[in-house]
Amino acid sequence: MAANNRTVWYFRALIAIAALALLLAWRFIPPVTTFIDHSVSAFMAVDQHGVERFIQSYGSLAAVVSFLLMIFQAIVAPLPAFLITFANASLFGAFWGGLLSWSSAMVGAALCFYIARILGRDVVEKLTGKTVLNGMDGFFERYGKHTILVCRLLPFVPFDPVSYAAGLTSLRFRHFMLATGLGQLPATIVYSWVGSMLTGGIFWFVSGLLILFALTIVIVAAKTFYQEKHKRNC
Repeated sequence: MAANNRTVWYFRALIAIAALALLLAWRFIPPVTTFIDHSVSAFMAVDQHGVERFIQSYGSLAAVVSFLLMIFQAIVAPLPAFLITFANASLFGAFWGGLLSWSSAMVGAALCFYIARILGRDVVEKLTGKTVLNGMDGFFERYGKHTILVCRLLPFVPFDPVSYAAGLTSLRFRHFMLATGLGQLPATIVYSWVGSMLTGGIFWFVSGLLILFALTIVIVAAKTFYQEKHKRNC
């Protein structure tokens, strides 16, 4: 027990040092300051083309920058990840852009999971907000072990708070990652397909959301039908 507590404190100290290092880099290293400030500005403007231009400006490192952006938005939960997915599809194509978005989202989800598991609920509430986290608790109470898959399939459930909330439960990491990987695929495919054809109008964006919503309804309906049939047979 003492060894486990010591390990937790080591991880907490490591995260605190990393956060402090990032803060100092943002304050005193101009390239880091520019990267973070421009990232936040593009996100807050909800400007897909702004995010795209920002990623593209790094040339051969564009994919690396996109990967880091996805992780950055994962930790800072309110930032919209779909902007990066759209930008990736536009810059790298539907397949490679989708693969980049999916893999970086998985890494971001894993980081959120372990931040919550190591640092606890108080820190998570500061990152996501108490109301949002309480809402996630409601999903876990309702769906139990299926929560991650259900939430990943629902387009209106925010991605990052689910990852944080999962880290506060007894859910095993491998089960969390498996459900996240499977559940995130439909959204990534749709957003990447839409992003590869997006020309600035809202039409394809709305079309993608409708397709994703329809897919969600089909899956939820099929699951409900299966559960009811199973109960009748029992």
